[in-house]
Amino acid sequence: MAVARLRSVVLDCPDPHALAAFYAAVAGGTPEAEDDHWVVLRVPDGPRLSFQRAEGFTPPQWPRADRDSQQFHLDFDAGATWAEVDAAHEKVLALGARPLDVEDREKKDFAVYADPAGHPFCLCRIEGP
Repeated sequence: MAVARLRSVVLDCPDPHALAAFYAAVAGGTPEAEDDHWVVLRVPDGPRLSFQRAEGFTPPQWPRADRDSQQFHLDFDAGATWAEVDAAHEKVLALGARPLDVEDREKKDFAVYADPAGHPFCLCRIEGP
């Protein structure tokens, strides 16, 4: 039996409203602001993402193996075909993401990006229809 149930994945950031809007455009849902420091996004059929204002926020550096590593990242299924993944690629770039590692995606079935606050996330090609 589990000790507890996962409630949220929380991302520190300089602007929780802006980052919640970015992820709402990527994954769906409507951001709900509790105040200027905390915004919640309930992703349809997914986890609850929360965004917390962190003064002096420093984005993770990718890739780094030392103490300044990324610590974690989010994976998004972007489709079963490369055409779907390509369309998702263009959309996240238009929303403010920047590519970190989009090389050899056919071998890896994913590409790595940074969100507008600098957190790494991946667009993944899913198997099958």
